[in-house]
Amino acid sequence: MSMWLAILLGLVLLGLGGEFLVRGTVGIARRAGVSPLLAGLVIVGFGTSAPELVTSLSAAFAGAPDIALGNVVGSNIANVLLILGISAILIDIPIARRAFYRDGFFMMVGAIAVMSGVLLGGFDRLSGILLFILLIVYMIGAWYTDTRSPDEEAERHLAAETQKPDAKRPLLFLIVETVGGIAAVIFGADLLVGGAIEAARGWGVSEAVIGLTIVAAGTSLPELVACAAAAWKKQPDVALGNVVGSCIYNIFGILGLTAAIHPLGVAPQIAGFDVWVLVGTTGFLMLFLRTGWTIKRWEGGVLLAGYVAYIAWLAASA
Repeated sequence: MSMWLAILLGLVLLGLGGEFLVRGTVGIARRAGVSPLLAGLVIVGFGTSAPELVTSLSAAFAGAPDIALGNVVGSNIANVLLILGISAILIDIPIARRAFYRDGFFMMVGAIAVMSGVLLGGFDRLSGILLFILLIVYMIGAWYTDTRSPDEEAERHLAAETQKPDAKRPLLFLIVETVGGIAAVIFGADLLVGGAIEAARGWGVSEAVIGLTIVAAGTSLPELVACAAAAWKKQPDVALGNVVGSCIYNIFGILGLTAAIHPLGVAPQIAGFDVWVLVGTTGFLMLFLRTGWTIKRWEGGVLLAGYVAYIAWLAASA
């Protein structure tokens, strides 16, 4: 199989597998009487992150840890600059203050945690476990605050996350859908990582650059489609919630679980430049969120231009 065919087929399988996995597991959860809020936080959160998680694990076990870490760092950069930038260009995005103080805080803590791990030379099993514990703390806090005082943004975001599964579908169909989604994600991640490693060798560039660009952008495509659709439907808060939630799960969930299972080193490329782009991008977003409590269209243009400049720099320095 050619390199490009493996990458393309891997991305398609990751996207479809993640969608089937979410639909199947949320449908089963609804049949079991799991509350929609818990399903949204846990099942949907982990389900939508499954492509990135399996891709990072596959890369780590394939002897390409730079792709694993590059996937997380690059995905978060793409989430903020590319996905949120496009969404904000489509429609001004208002900010809920409670969500900013809670989710924005955890997003910034995540960026600092990645920076700290990079400065320390890597992520061992202990640091991975600690990151995952912080994700559990975040989920408990989000569940508690949203059940104690649900706001309009939380309700709309939850409705968007849980409206896809049809409760009338047979249980056997939901189980087959879930198992098929898992299989597609695993097989797709294997194809994507194999193609990415071959691309790095064929082009003579580092695996970190491939992880930061092709792999990260590819695994972020489902979020791009979902956020753009939410903005187009005049649901800008849902788009913002998807981006911030994805960034939190990427660091604490994906990086945490990957490092806990397979410790990761840090490529000079990421340590010298990309982690600082991640921290700067996160801080820049916090500034945009805080000023006027709205991300305006021109700010979305600035974010998107920043992503174009970032990719151009990577291409020029490869």
